[in-house]
Formats: sequence, structure tokens, C-alpha cells
Amino acid sequence: MTPEFFVEIFQDALYMVLLMVCAIVVPGLLIGLVVAIFQAATSINEQTLSFLPRLIVTLLALMFFGHMMTQMLMDYFHQMIDYIPRLLH
Repeated sequence: MTPEFFVEIFQDALYMVLLMVCAIVVPGLLIGLVVAIFQAATSINEQTLSFLPRLIVTLLALMFFGHMMTQMLMDYFHQMIDYIPRLLH
């Protein structure tokens, strides 16, 4: 096996992790931004006002994207299992 093959596997793994993290974090960041703008416009400085919407959106993102992320992990795992014979030669 060549080092390029392992680099490609590592790149695929990092790309998958990036997609999975973004699917969870980005909606929470956007809601946090909207709540921060609302708080700045109304001069409401309540910490729990920004925490609860982000928590709810993060949980909804996990519910919505959970199946996709599980499928991605399963596909990657099966791909790694298929690579085993190539690694042994």
C-alpha cells in the first residue's frame, strides 16, 4: 500500500467528520446569531434567552440529521472493511 492511499482514507474521514459537525453546529450558531441581534436590538441581557433556543435547535438538528450521520458512518465502516484485503497485499 502506498502512503497516498492512507492519506486519501484520512481525508475522507476528516471530510465526513466536518460534514457531521457542521450539520449539528451551524444551525445552533445561526440561531445564536439571531437571538444575539434580537437581544442587542431590545437591550435584553438574559443569558437563558440565548441558551434555550440553541439547545432546542441543536437537538432538532440531531433528530433531523441523525439518520444521515448514522448512514454515513455505516457506509464509511463498510468501505474500510472492503479495503482490508487491499491492505494485506
